[in-house]
Amino acid sequence: MHTLISKYFTELTPQQCGQIEALDALYRDWNEKINVISRKDIDNLYERHVLHSMAIAKVARFRPGTQILDFGTGGGFPGIPLAILFPECQFKLIDGTGKKIRVAQEVCQAIGLKNCHPTHLRGEDEKGLYDFVVSRAVMPLPDLVKIVQKNLSKKQQNALPNGILCLKGGDLQAETRPFKHIVQTTDISSFFDEEWFKEKYVIYLPR
Repeated sequence: MHTLISKYFTELTPQQCGQIEALDALYRDWNEKINVISRKDIDNLYERHVLHSMAIAKVARFRPGTQILDFGTGGGFPGIPLAILFPECQFKLIDGTGKKIRVAQEVCQAIGLKNCHPTHLRGEDEKGLYDFVVSRAVMPLPDLVKIVQKNLSKKQQNALPNGILCLKGGDLQAETRPFKHIVQTTDISSFFDEEWFKEKYVIYLPR
């Protein structure tokens, strides 16, 4: 099992450990063909992509049956690591770039991830309803809200009310200002002590 992940997620099953372990070779292989992760970042796959994606799981514990939409997933982040962590939840990963979605599809298939469905689709064209929308630095929060608020279900099944959970970094004052009474910003470095997580956040915006 990758030591960086097991340091923070201690209750993983052998199957989950195997799936996480397999990601390195798969993404290296696909990255040679289709550039989904910057070349200099591939050596930091577990810190900057896998563990970063899993920060969402430190803010939200999704109950079995929860439906999650990963908007602008690219090659499968944060959706694939979250789908590994929550095998009883359903994840739909969408992105407007077909070749990136193909990588996500191939990775899911290779590790036998049955609860994760990467689909080539723009956010504007997604009609389904979900408990949560997750994303990773895709666009400013107000723009994201405009596109995905139609996809948030009214029906509650988690302790955390339905809403948007996104991973962002840097100064977020301007983009969170329109939602300042309801937005919650959690510092990722309060969970993970690696230097890279300084000034990285999980933003939660209830529906």
